[in-house]
Parts: sequence; C-alpha cells; structure tokens
Amino acid sequence: MKISYKWLKEYVDFDLTPQETADALTSTGLEVDALDEVETIRGGLKGLFVGKVLTCGAHPNSDHLHVTTVDLGKGGPQQIVCGAPNVAAGQKVIVADLGCVLYDGDKEFTIKKSKLRGVESFGMICAEDEIGVGTSHDGIIVLPEDAPVGQPAAEYYHLDSDWLIDIDITANRADALSHYGVARDLYAWLTQNGYKTSLHRPDCSAFRVDNHDLPVDVTIENTDACRRYACLSITGCEVKESPKWLKDKLNVIGLRPINNIVDITNYIMMAYGQPMHCFDADMVKGHRIIVKDKNEGKKFVTLDGEEHTLGEHDLAICNAEEPMCIAGVFGGKGSGTYETTKNVVLESAYFHPTWIRKSARRHGLSTDASFRFERGIDPNGVVYALEQAAILCRELAGGKVSMEVRDEYPTKMEDFPVRLNYEYCDRLIGKKLGHETIRRIAESLEMRVQKEDAEGLDLLVPAYRVDVQRPCDVVEDILRIYGYNNVEIPTELKSSLTIAEEADRNYHRENIIGEQLVGEGFSEIMNNSLSKSSYYEETELNAYPWEETVKVMNPLSADLGVMRQTLLFGGLESIVRNVNRKAQNLRFFEVGNVYKYNKEKWTEESPIKAYVQDYHMALWVTGKRVQGSWAHPDEESSFYELKAYVENVLRRIGIAQGLLVSEKSDNNVFDKAIALKTRGGKVLVEMGILSHRLLKSFGLEQKVYYAELDWAGLMKAIRKNRLQFQEISKYPAVSRDLALLVDDKVEFAQIEEIARQTDKKQLKRVELFDVYQGKNLPEGKKSYAVNFILQDESKTLNDKAIDAIMQKLIKNLTNKLGAELR
Repeated sequence: MKISYKWLKEYVDFDLTPQETADALTSTGLEVDALDEVETIRGGLKGLFVGKVLTCGAHPNSDHLHVTTVDLGKGGPQQIVCGAPNVAAGQKVIVADLGCVLYDGDKEFTIKKSKLRGVESFGMICAEDEIGVGTSHDGIIVLPEDAPVGQPAAEYYHLDSDWLIDIDITANRADALSHYGVARDLYAWLTQNGYKTSLHRPDCSAFRVDNHDLPVDVTIENTDACRRYACLSITGCEVKESPKWLKDKLNVIGLRPINNIVDITNYIMMAYGQPMHCFDADMVKGHRIIVKDKNEGKKFVTLDGEEHTLGEHDLAICNAEEPMCIAGVFGGKGSGTYETTKNVVLESAYFHPTWIRKSARRHGLSTDASFRFERGIDPNGVVYALEQAAILCRELAGGKVSMEVRDEYPTKMEDFPVRLNYEYCDRLIGKKLGHETIRRIAESLEMRVQKEDAEGLDLLVPAYRVDVQRPCDVVEDILRIYGYNNVEIPTELKSSLTIAEEADRNYHRENIIGEQLVGEGFSEIMNNSLSKSSYYEETELNAYPWEETVKVMNPLSADLGVMRQTLLFGGLESIVRNVNRKAQNLRFFEVGNVYKYNKEKWTEESPIKAYVQDYHMALWVTGKRVQGSWAHPDEESSFYELKAYVENVLRRIGIAQGLLVSEKSDNNVFDKAIALKTRGGKVLVEMGILSHRLLKSFGLEQKVYYAELDWAGLMKAIRKNRLQFQEISKYPAVSRDLALLVDDKVEFAQIEEIARQTDKKQLKRVELFDVYQGKNLPEGKKSYAVNFILQDESKTLNDKAIDAIMQKLIKNLTNKLGAELR
C-alpha cells in the first residue's frame, strides 16, 4: 500500500519527519518497506533562481543571440548568452545557475560555463518546458515585477516534494488499505506517545440533493453476497481532465489519472478505503439496478476488452436486461464513464469477501477494488464515501445530484462486542500497563467503552476491524500501540531466551558447515522423515533394530510407514536416482532429524518419554574423485577422502584434537568403519565403507563411503568452547618417526590415544604413514610406522627435551600395548 506523506497529514495532525513517521508506523505493525522522496517536477527545480535582466544587447557574431547581464542576488551580475526573442532589459526571469541539472525526457544535462560564438556564458535563462513548469517554448519565462531576485524557483512556484511511504499490509489489516486507515493507527501512536494531535476527515455538510430527475431503483436478490448497496445519480456532468491537485495525488501513489469522474472514485478508495464504481446512467436500462447471482452461461466483456462467461456463483450488478459489472471486481465494457457521458450513477457497496475472492480467482482478475473487498471493508463507511464522491462530482464536473441516496441495508452489521479483563491483558502482555493506559489506547483505536468496572472493559470494536473479535485480538492491538519494545523481558523467560540464543548459534554453525561442504563439491539433499518399513524390518541392522523404530499408526503406505532412525537410506535413494541417470560421481550431505523408540522408558503417566528425536548430519561419497582431467589421472574416491571431509567439519566447529577417541565400529551397515566417541563412550561420528550386501539391495555396484554425525551431540560437546586466536608459533616443530611392532589386533587409534595421554602440551600431531604385515615379521604381528610432531609455543625444543618425550612415549606404548621398536 503506497501512502503519500502529505496526503496523510490531511487526516491527522503531526510534525514528524517522513522517516520518523515511517518508524512510528512500523512500530504499530504497519511495516514500512520503503520510503522514497517524490518530486512533482523532476529535479525539484534545484539550482534555478529568480533573476533580473540588467542589460540586453545584440551578440556581435549572431543575428539572433543576445548578450545579457543578470542579477541573481548573490554579488556581481552574471553574463548570460540567450537566444530567446522576447528577452529584454528589466525583466524578471528564471535562471539556471552553473551546476544546475536540467532534464529533457530521459536525458539530463548540466549547466556549465561555455562559449557561444566566442562570448562566454555563465548560466541559462529558461523557458517553461525547459524546467518542467509548462509546455511553452515560445520564449523565456517573464515573471511579474514583484518576483524577489535571488529567490529559489522551487519557493517561487511553491514546489513542495512529497514522500511515498510503501507499507507491507498483512492480510488481516484491511482497515489500513487507505490513507485514513493508516492515519487512525498513526493517531493512536501519537496519542500514546504524548504528542498533541487530532484525527479528522471532511464532513458531508456540503452534500445536498439538487433535484429528483433521475431516480434509480435497487434490488438485492442475494443478501448474503451483498450486505449493503447504496447509489445515487448525478446529471449534467462534464467529463474532462481532472484538476492538477487530484492528478498529483493519484500520480504520487502510482495511479494513472483517466478523467474527473473515474479519478474521483479512485481518490475516494485510496482516501477512505471504500471501492466505488461509476456507471453511465444511459447504460442502466430501466433505471434499475439488480444485484444477483445465478448468471451462469452469460457472456460478459470487461472494460479491458476480455470476454468472460459468468458462473452460477458470480455476483453481478445488472440493469433491467443484462449484467453491467462483476460485483466488486471489474466493470463491463460500455458501462463505464467516457467523454460523451453526461449522467452517471455512483455505486458504493459492501460485498461478502468470500464471494469476491472466488469470482476474482475464477476469472483471473485482480483489481484494487477486489483486493479490498476480499479482505473486508467498513460496512458503515459506504454512504459517507458516496456522499463525498457526490460533493466532488458537483465541484469538479458541474453535475447535480438528481436523487436521494438509495441505501439498501437489509441486515445491519453491528460492531463486535468484546469483554477485556485487565488481569488477562496484563498476563498476556507480561506487564501491567495500568487501567488508564489500556482504556486510552482502546479509545484511540475507535473502540467504544460500553461499561467499565474494577475487573475490565466491555468494548464495542468497530465493524471495519474484522481481525479484532476476541479478547486476545484486542490485547494485540493495545500492545502494538503501546510498543513491543516497551515491554521488558520477564525473568522467567530469560532462560528460554538463552536456549533460543544457543539454538541460533547452532543454526549459524550449521550454515557455515553447509557452505564449507558445498565449497568442497557437495550437494545438499533433503529427504522425507517418513521412511520404508522394510529398511528396518527386513534387514538385520544391529544399529537400527526394528524394535526401536517409531511406527506410524495409520500410514498412507508401506513406503511411509516409519520414522527414520538414520539419514542413510534416504541418501542411498538419492544416489540410486542419480546413478540411474548417468550421474555416478556424487558427494551429498543432509542435515535432519532422526527418531528412536525406547520401550523401557515408556510409562502410562508419560509415554512421550519413550520417544527420542535427534539431529544428525550425514555425508555420502561415491564414484570417482577425479575424472576426465587433462592434468590428473582418473582417481576413485576412497575412505580417506571421506575422512578428510569429516575432519574438516570437526575442525571447523571447534572439536579439539584428542577430544574424541577413535575406535573400530561394529555397525554392520559398514564393511569397515571407525567410530569417534567421547571419553564417556558416546558415539558422535561413524564413518566407513557401506556393506556390499546393503548396496546390492539398492542395486548399486559402485562403492559408497558414508559418515553420520550426531550434530546435536557435537553442538553439546562444543557448547562451552570459545573461539580464541593465537599467533603462529615462532619456534620450529620437530618430527620424529617410530616403527612399532604390535599385535595384529592393535588398532592405530589405540596408539594415538596412548600418545596423547602421554603428552598433552608439546605433542601436536600423531599420524600413521605405513602399515606392514607379512614376510620377516613374526606370526600375528604387524608393523606401524608412526610420525609424531612436537612443538613448544614458548621456546625451541632441544634434544634433551625431545628425547625425554619420545622415551616416555616408547615406555607407555610398550607397557600398554606390548609394542616393540623395530
């Protein structure tokens, strides 16, 4: 909804700046999307001044140019070369000073110091069309003698720019779809914030009936679809161009002026929110208007020339013979107002929102009128708008009101009675506003107080507030005027806000990791939380037993029979779909909820405790890591590639080295896998190569590497972490290698764990770079070649310190694993 700042000031008194006005409206719930300055003349006549021609002589090198000196009231006179035939000494003129920007359609040019046939010119004396105040180019503008020299042209022409306030109106706020509607909210805000103000709109005292020459009869056949219908006729109208003030108002808010009669109806709609329609009275055959439905099969051509076939439930405004208008949506061709029109019938009505919405959607029509009728207008503003339009028709078109207002209102739409208890209001808001504040705000919003007692108010909410019919709606209205920012956070909610802040941080981390994975070549997938029962029921998966599956009581199908325990199967479905379409090199990731049922926690008092919802992240890698590159041979993806991606994720979210313990995973969805656990034994990450049997059940022949991360668990593990930056050590790192002979059952993870327990300060990295098992080694033994990186942040490590650490490492590995040096 586009609102003119100047137009708004006609209904409510205030001295806020445009920006302050926008801020005030936003605080009341009328969110301002944009605030733009609008100039009635492009450029706002900046750089143009009133000047006086002191001298005017012939140009030495031209028979039509003149050399003048002009006083602009800022010191010495300026020399200006002028080609206008009517320039003369003693004239008051409009001068474009140096630096002034003038416009010619889409083009613009800046006035600069120049030479015209050898004579310097320091400005330009202007004609009407050159500055946009008229269309004449016969000569320069000659002003009256009393025009003040040096006065800016914008002041002389009383040019005042406007501001356009673009408001995002929510669907429930039909009452704010007009300037007066917005003014009501602004008035309430101004009153609450202590500003001296008043709300007003023109009265209808100037309305009168001139004669009864053109009476029009009205019949409403469907009183459910049309709740109120009012009209009157005006004779002797001169249909012509609207006056400048009316065209300017419509232009500012983006409406194209058409003629004075049509512009009046558009003005009334934008001013007061009441859509109107004007008929050529000669098209109202039989001088009778019938509002009815059941027009199915009738052809109807709208004003835009499109033919429509009316349906059974299309409400139409008909004359004695045929439809003239789709009620509340679009007028018919030939029934509007044209230059030849002399007599008009003005319509103002209230139509049921549902009927208008269905007709508009059925015919693919959307108009400013239907937009308002669909949301609900003020049923008690119908006659006011009609009389205001009649007053303007008399003033601007010279017409005469030729009948009494015909107002068909079968069942009056009453205001909404609401009982508001003070205690309820305070409890819902979370703050005691005080009885006087509550009453004052309610009354400023045009809610009438029928009764007040110690416990609350009996209110009548205006019928135009279709969104305020319950006590909670009234509280919301009071709170938005009082100001959400003026309500302090209750102490009991602060812990909840802390939890919300933590959730925001976790969400931010999730986005960061998502961007990182996309940068590494992954695509994000999203699968349904409902999964196939067969994935859990017909397989023997030790990590996802059927007994722990959350079953859907009334599934739509077996494919949607259970809640997923893991993200694995949805990703495999995505891989199959892509591989079947010749896309075989894939990297996917997904973040989502997984669900489990623990029957041991079920109780009749609290059965919900048996159900667990976790938040996981999963990565899938399959196909070739490199393919078709001229600079690199084809290379298959591997577990180590997946492991690197997982470690990058852990490093990015702040999982310190040594925080998680690596062990062999016994999850049988993998052929081989490792699990990363906390020191308390909770598994946070599992990754490996998926079992051949599982892949075969999906029809996949290529290897798939999979990792699943307990994202919620990881977030909990780093909850107390704080991001710290430190300088890169100035002291060199030292590398030492050990070849260790160990039992065949010993895993590298055990060696790494013992090493980190041995030294937590200087030991920076432990890496396995070779494994050997076979010839020249005892039966049941294997050799690990391990690299250790040592570094001190405060000094250079000497041989004595290095040897001490390494001897301690060897001792611990020997004692705990039976390792021998080779």
